[in-house]
Amino acid sequence: MRAESPGRPLAVDVALITGSAGLAAWLVARAVTAVAGDRNAPWILGRASGLGAYLLLVALVGTGTLLAHPWSVRWRRPGPAARLRLHAGLAAFTLAFLVLHVVVLATDPYAKVGWWGAVLPMASQYRPASVTLGVVGGWCGLIAGLTAALAGRITRRFWWPLHRAAVGCFILVWLHGVLAGSDTTALRALYLLTAAALLILATTRYAATSRADRMRQLPARRPTAGGRP
Repeated sequence: MRAESPGRPLAVDVALITGSAGLAAWLVARAVTAVAGDRNAPWILGRASGLGAYLLLVALVGTGTLLAHPWSVRWRRPGPAARLRLHAGLAAFTLAFLVLHVVVLATDPYAKVGWWGAVLPMASQYRPASVTLGVVGGWCGLIAGLTAALAGRITRRFWWPLHRAAVGCFILVWLHGVLAGSDTTALRALYLLTAAALLILATTRYAATSRADRMRQLPARRPTAGGRP
């Protein structure tokens, strides 16, 4: 059995999270300054942070798909380590914007979401079904992120199936954005174009995967007594 690669140093993870949070805080400060004095400022900030989190999620899923793409072995620059760092940085940045989105809307009485609605299914007064899609998608995203952090520390057959929940996370978040926040033609076009781009990328990824590639990606299984799997 192939040995698992060592995990990233803790200091690197902390630096990624700290840097992403710092940049997010700077962007938030600029946004707050821009809408200062507007009574709808929390709602505007909540919508903007949600859209930012979605775009970062698109980039995150896209880089994750490229990392597993059979064509990636032909790319010399950036190297595998740099690609993983980029993917991890996008994950931390996405989390920062997601937390901002949740906190702003949960504390804004005009949004009618509330804390319970922001973390539990069907607890929001505002479009409960649509918001629930985002809540469940957010939890799926956290599961995918936590399992990715365990890569190299536990065997692949444990973390990899859970990490693939990121696919379901994107679908749920996309539906949440379309049903709860696409109130303009430009936003609807954005959601359609980004989904189409990821679908095309995923199609090329799986079309280029041979049967041997798929067998190598399966989690290792230990034989049971009698020699049968």
